[in-house]
Amino acid sequence: METEHNHQLIVTIVNKGWSETVVKASRAAGAEGGTIVYGRGTGVHESQTLLGIPIEPEKELILTIIPRQLTEKVLTAIVEAADLDKPGSGIAFVLNVEKVAGIAHLLQKPDKKQN
Repeated sequence: METEHNHQLIVTIVNKGWSETVVKASRAAGAEGGTIVYGRGTGVHESQTLLGIPIEPEKELILTIIPRQLTEKVLTAIVEAADLDKPGSGIAFVLNVEKVAGIAHLLQKPDKKQN
């Protein structure tokens, strides 16, 4: 089953160790969970070296698909929990989801009572 234009994706990129904080905050705000992906960052605040060798800090990406009406509440919770208003803390952005499949439990309509 697919639905159109009813969901959004919040992509949050934070330093290693912060993903659980982000997921916990998003759940408290109404999201059902998220997917955590590991990566490396090369942003403006990541220019660290060790013995002259550049270090690429590890990052965690949290992908959270939510119904459109929860976007502001969940995004605000993520920003506050992960201190995203401070430089070097991470970034979060929202993308429209044109179609989605695999979240059937959210898309099913309640069964009518049968006598």
